[in-house]
Amino acid sequence: MKGRVYLVGSGPGGTAFLTQRGRAVIDKADVVLFDQLPGEEILASLPARAEKIDCGKYGGKHTLEQDAIEALIVDRAKKGKRVVRLKGGDPFLFGRGGEELETVRAAKIDVEMVPGVSSALAVPASVGIPLTHRKYASQVTILTGNEDPAKPGPALDWQLLAKSRGTIVILMGVANLKKIADALLGYGKAATTPVAVIERGLRRDRRVTTAPLTGISEAAKKVGVKPPAVIVIGDVVNLYDPAQPDLIPFEDMV
Repeated sequence: MKGRVYLVGSGPGGTAFLTQRGRAVIDKADVVLFDQLPGEEILASLPARAEKIDCGKYGGKHTLEQDAIEALIVDRAKKGKRVVRLKGGDPFLFGRGGEELETVRAAKIDVEMVPGVSSALAVPASVGIPLTHRKYASQVTILTGNEDPAKPGPALDWQLLAKSRGTIVILMGVANLKKIADALLGYGKAATTPVAVIERGLRRDRRVTTAPLTGISEAAKKVGVKPPAVIVIGDVVNLYDPAQPDLIPFEDMV
């Protein structure tokens, strides 16, 4: 029997945002290698008969290193198993899905990519912040916040980003929020540029902290912002209205 691999994005949390294709391949899986980001609701729905392998990162410590994860995917698929590699959001957006795709293809194993709804899109939308708007932004740039802007030779061009008139969305950036703001300000980004930090995404206890770019790190520190959070920088943040009720969190969806 020939095995097959599915790289599945679970979306921003909860089964309400898991695609129908994602649900279908998970339900038929023989093996599921999962991160913690899909959340308790989705992880609790994994098929009882499937072998479940925890690949999550907890407190900065990896349960399994990336090469070990890829070796397990290939091993189980070569044994004829239907293997699901389950990730939060979308596997190809800062999820290392591209690396896993290369490994599986090199092993001559059939693979299917099952896209997921990214938190970069869903979380701002959930609080009424559109990433594009005809009056305010015609482009979106999505960044990882894990890269330290102060390190020698950063891969991100902060000078170019500071000149952008579009929306900037940053994932995994809470720890480096001050350095990110300082880098943009240092290259001439307007101090008054509005910023929103949205914690806990689509959960009922989500929280939004807003401030101008020059004050966002202090505002976040004052209220104790913690990950997971999505950072949105740009004029579209002005469309956030705290007086309006939040959109329905996924816990309340029917």
